[in-house]
Amino acid sequence: MRIGFGYDVHPLVKGRELWLGGVRIEHPYGLLGHSDADVLIHAICDALFGAANLGDIGSNFPDSDDTYKNYESQYFLRQAMFMVRQAGYQLENIDATVVAEQPILSPYIPEMKKTLAQLMGVLVNDVSLKATTSEKLGFTGRKEGIAAYAIALLKK
Repeated sequence: MRIGFGYDVHPLVKGRELWLGGVRIEHPYGLLGHSDADVLIHAICDALFGAANLGDIGSNFPDSDDTYKNYESQYFLRQAMFMVRQAGYQLENIDATVVAEQPILSPYIPEMKKTLAQLMGVLVNDVSLKATTSEKLGFTGRKEGIAAYAIALLKK
């Protein structure tokens, strides 16, 4: 058994769609990044890569490579799972938390869990997802960005 931890953050800006967990969220702001900036998927990818000792999302899909510009993060997650399986591991479970003052994410969590499970080829019950605020503290509390944390448990 191996465990990996992932973290990602992106700033919120006008003029971009907001994608979290592979789901488009209705909101006047979106996350800025080289790809669609889905912080939840990016954190999960880093957790998977970390658990399998396969680097991180930046080393596997560098933002200096225009190949990945404006990519949907769903692609990165599917590739991460392919690489994890190629390394001889299976995913036992994911536990993730999104930190955002707005929008309220609880209505989207079931759809995000379902989408993430499908992308990773696991059961919905293998994906734990929570959302919280930072009680108006820090950059997330000021609504300047969104952060996500994830851990992955892999089995050889």
